[in-house]
Amino acid sequence: MGAVAHNPLATDPFVIAEAGVNHEGSMDLAFRLIDEAREGGADAIKFQTYRAETIASKHSPYYWDISKEPTRSQYDLFKKYDKFWKKEFETLKQRCDESGIEFLSTPFDRESAVFLNDLMDVYKISSSDLTNKPFIELISSFGKPVLLSTGAAYLHEIEEALSWMEGSDVPVALLHCVLNYPTPDSDANLGMIPHMKAKFPSHAIGYSDHTLPGDMENLEIAYLLGAVILEKHFTFDKSLPGNDHYHAMDKEDLKRFKVALDRIRIVIGNTRKAPLPSEWKSRENARRSLVIAREVVKGSRLVPEDLTWKRPASGVSPRFFSEVVGMEALEDLHPDDVLHWWQIR
Repeated sequence: MGAVAHNPLATDPFVIAEAGVNHEGSMDLAFRLIDEAREGGADAIKFQTYRAETIASKHSPYYWDISKEPTRSQYDLFKKYDKFWKKEFETLKQRCDESGIEFLSTPFDRESAVFLNDLMDVYKISSSDLTNKPFIELISSFGKPVLLSTGAAYLHEIEEALSWMEGSDVPVALLHCVLNYPTPDSDANLGMIPHMKAKFPSHAIGYSDHTLPGDMENLEIAYLLGAVILEKHFTFDKSLPGNDHYHAMDKEDLKRFKVALDRIRIVIGNTRKAPLPSEWKSRENARRSLVIAREVVKGSRLVPEDLTWKRPASGVSPRFFSEVVGMEALEDLHPDDVLHWWQIR
C-alpha cells in the first residue's frame, strides 16, 4: 500500500471506500460493496471488525443523528452488525484480491487485531482509540504502517499517541477527521489539514470524511489542501436506513470524484515553477528590451535619458539597465531602436 508514503500532488490520492458494516451481515452485499468500490475507482475498501461486547458497554449512549438511526445505545447498534468474524474476513480478503482492490478492516479489540494481521499490510486505528494506549501499542507491535484517525483530538493527544508507537518505528499517516455523523460542511474544518502538515511534517496527512457526499467537492478541497489519503464511507444504496448509509458515497459519487481528480491533475500540472514550452514565444515577445529613447551619436556615453524599455525581448534586457548606463555607443543609435550588446561597450 502506497498510502502512508504518498507524495502530495505528485499523484492521485489513495482513496479508501469505508464500507464499515454496510454489508449488514450479508456476504453477498459485502461482495457487492467490494465490486462497486473497485468499479468506482477506490484503491482500497475498508470494513470494521468488532464484537458489540468488546467495543461498548450496554449503557453506552448514542452520538449520531437519531433521525437517521434511531438506535439510542451503541451496544444495541453494534450488536446489529457484528456477525462477521475471522472466517468471513478471510473470505472478503480473498474476494478483494480477486477484484484487484486492497482489503482493509479496522479492528476494535485485541482478538480482531491479531487475526487481521494475516490479512492486511496496513492497520487503521479509529479516532475512538486515539487515547487507547495498550491497543495502539499492540497494533504498532505488528510492525506495519498505521493510519491513525484524529477526530475530536487535541494536538497533544495526537503527539501522545505517536509517542506510544515510537519504539516500533512504524510509518504513521494522520487523518484529519471530525467525529460527528454526519458532519455539517460548516464543521468540516478542512483548514486543519495544512495545520497538521505543518505540525507533523514527517507524517503523511489524510482526511476521513463524514460530510454528506453532495458533489464530492469536499474531497477535492481536502486533496488540494494536501491530504494524500482520502477515506469516505461507502454504500451501494444511500437511501437505505441506518447510521452509515445516508452520509456515504456510492460508486457513482466515487466515479464523479475520480473524473474531477483527472481535471484537477491537469490544472495542477507541474509542481516546480519553470517556464513551459508554450510560454517561450511569450517570453520573447511580451517581455521588454532596452530601447533607444532619442538620438545617440556614435562614441557618446549612454545616460538614463537615452533609454526606455519596450517589447519585444530580443535585445538587451532591462535587468541590465544600470550596467548599460555609462557604456559607449559603437554606432549612431536612433529612437525606437532595440538595443543590442554588439552596439555598445
